[in-house]
Amino acid sequence: MVWAGISLGDHTDLHVFHGGTLTGVRFRDEILDPYVCPYAGAIGNDFILMDDNARPHRAVVVEDYLEGHSLERME
Repeated sequence: MVWAGISLGDHTDLHVFHGGTLTGVRFRDEILDPYVCPYAGAIGNDFILMDDNARPHRAVVVEDYLEGHSLERME
């Protein structure tokens, strides 16, 4: 499984998940913290996270992380 973030003018590095199942905790620790949060900071107030509603993306731990870092997610 792989993950990458894209936007109008840029993209993140490709992340490869090695072994195991993707959980909300793994998504937070391996994607949100090292990729999304710094990328959102570089974009500024116009940043909106869009995901595909996969179960790990909607986990409570992810919701709490996004709220705690004031990251907006597209409905």
